[in-house]
Amino acid sequence: MKRARQGAHVTYCQGAFPQPSSLFQTVQDEVSWEHKEVTVMGRRVMQPRMVAYMADDTSMQYTYSHTTLSPHAWTPGVAAIKETVEQIADHKFNSCLLNLYRTGSDHLSWHSDNEALYGDEPVIGSVSLGAARSFMLRRNSDHKDKRHFLVGAGDVLVMSGTTQQHWMHSVPKRARVAEARINLTFRNILP
Repeated sequence: MKRARQGAHVTYCQGAFPQPSSLFQTVQDEVSWEHKEVTVMGRRVMQPRMVAYMADDTSMQYTYSHTTLSPHAWTPGVAAIKETVEQIADHKFNSCLLNLYRTGSDHLSWHSDNEALYGDEPVIGSVSLGAARSFMLRRNSDHKDKRHFLVGAGDVLVMSGTTQQHWMHSVPKRARVAEARINLTFRNILP
């Protein structure tokens, strides 16, 4: 377990899923992927990845960057992954944002998951399937203070404590990555 200062906690479990290739195919085939338009710095642009959203209750909409996602019901494959991540994180989740990075050109810009609907100290369980990609953490108060994880197929990374208050994270572009990656980010949305 790796810990950062200020009560931020990051747990990284390599190889938590023994057959990540078959899981990748299952999730890719089960999920209805969408290419959404979002607002970035006041402009509407196409999101640089495909997304899907699932939750316990189909009324649990999720809005970010002026884009609202309506949840689908859990698919069998994602529900099974959720159970394993809940055991690793020792935490129950009621929603999941799924990202499909088609190549290394698809990315996720610096941000924190600090929306009020997640509470003050959210627990986020992240599962990586497919191509290995860099996952970066950067301290808000000192952007030179960074942590790098090369998350591979079947790896789980859990952020908890004050991580979202004091750190930002990203999945930067990687031109040499030609293979796809699916990332499942399990969260608990408050009522």
